[in-house]
Amino acid sequence: MTAPTPTDAGVPDAPRVTDGARRTALTLLFFAYVFSITDRQIVSILFQPIKAEFGLSDTQLGLLGGLAFGVFYATLGIPIALVADKGRRREIVAGSLAIFSAMTALCGMAQSFWQLVLARFGVGIGEAGVNPASHSIIADYYPPERRSTVMSVLAMGANMGMLIGLIVGGFVSQAYGWRAAFLVVGLPGVILAVLVQLFLKEPPRGLSEGRVAKSEAPPLGQSLGYMWRNRAMRHLIAGSTICGVVTYGLGQWQPTFFMRVHEMPASQVGVTLGLLFGGVGGVGALCGGWLTDRLQNRRAAWGMWMIAAVMVAMIPLHVLAFRAESTVASLALFLLPVFTSAFYLGPSLALVQGLAPLRMRSISAAVKMLCMNLIGLGIGPTVVGVLSDLFEPTYGQDSLRMALIVMSLLPIWAAVHFYICGRNLEAGLAKARED
Repeated sequence: MTAPTPTDAGVPDAPRVTDGARRTALTLLFFAYVFSITDRQIVSILFQPIKAEFGLSDTQLGLLGGLAFGVFYATLGIPIALVADKGRRREIVAGSLAIFSAMTALCGMAQSFWQLVLARFGVGIGEAGVNPASHSIIADYYPPERRSTVMSVLAMGANMGMLIGLIVGGFVSQAYGWRAAFLVVGLPGVILAVLVQLFLKEPPRGLSEGRVAKSEAPPLGQSLGYMWRNRAMRHLIAGSTICGVVTYGLGQWQPTFFMRVHEMPASQVGVTLGLLFGGVGGVGALCGGWLTDRLQNRRAAWGMWMIAAVMVAMIPLHVLAFRAESTVASLALFLLPVFTSAFYLGPSLALVQGLAPLRMRSISAAVKMLCMNLIGLGIGPTVVGVLSDLFEPTYGQDSLRMALIVMSLLPIWAAVHFYICGRNLEAGLAKARED
């Protein structure tokens, strides 16, 4: 058995936590995130066959990919996180996994647009409990100086989930229909839920920092007030929310863009974008976390400022990629923007945990996810669909292209918030340690 790390000794009467337990926790929570993103993302590769079968508009597709999932996913995260800050987080992760996996499978049985919407509501309800509890567990296993890197490993689950959703969705839907694709990606999550319940160990709160929670979890209003008064936290969440609008808006519609504008078949789009977002994007997410840790260990603000600068620098490449007439040129221009697209994700997840007192960590993660998903996932894909419909009388087949170009300009706004977050970061971290 591996000896406990020195931080274990700082928590009175804490059970010994081995490096193996830490790795097991990270592995299980990584795959929980992979499954959640797979179940969330797969609808994007299925837009075209669903549109054809039900005769939908792009606005309705945007609703299906955005608000139909995001409204419950985001709002239920708050009450579930309050429970997680008080009780057992493992059971919350396992139960959430089982629910959203079963509801994804039910999407494959829908016989109308509104039945599909209701099933997507169920997916959102199930996924609401995974991230806040997972982030809180990871923060208790890994110390602040390693947390951005570890959270970036966790965040790579998003890229892996995109890869699986796009590739599996593309091939299965082309061979067996879009309903079969939902069934194939949904059912394995139930097995993972059992593994989480059996093998994930609940760490003591504050373990990684040698601290003990001074009190019980505060009421919701007190937690929200603390987060609002902390300028670094406020601007971190604002910047992440705008990134969510861009990420979900572009991500849900890029498969349709390549099928509609570049006339690529679903299976080819699935493999190509799956490798692009899952491979290139995953490596980029890990590199972004590693680089942020190195910069923040020298000066707290530098990591946030690096992320802000990278976001602004990628805008011209995004615009050129959407404007390119050649499929090969478009994909080549996307390489660097995709590599840097998740630079912010792991560090922002880690910083929320560092900026929050011990008994506010789940609720702080939930509030961040509420903003990112209710606004980002809920609004991003819907806005792109609405813009595409509005642009169609003028641009015709290029209406989706123009909608995506407009969306790709928003990172300028996010960069401003990340810059302000960096300026206030040291004060925010010090306040969290006091509480």
